[in-house]
Amino acid sequence: MPDENPNERDWEVLERKTVYLLTDPTGHPPIWLVADIGRELEESDPDAIVRPLVNAGLLHRTSDDHVFATPAAFKMVQMVGHVV
Repeated sequence: MPDENPNERDWEVLERKTVYLLTDPTGHPPIWLVADIGRELEESDPDAIVRPLVNAGLLHRTSDDHVFATPAAFKMVQMVGHVV
């Protein structure tokens, strides 16, 4: 879409990659530090990726800055698969 902001599209890709990272039981640990997500995705502000996913109910954030996928995230991935 011509009206779509390219930066917004980039954030959606990063959010999707984060959900996939946290719902892949074969290749990654089930719980991550937010800073480790930033390093894995080569993103300087991982909190900007994690915050909307927590607000949407797809990730849960602990008090010591760890995140893990909620059942809703697993269901979403099950429904749509891994879309790149």
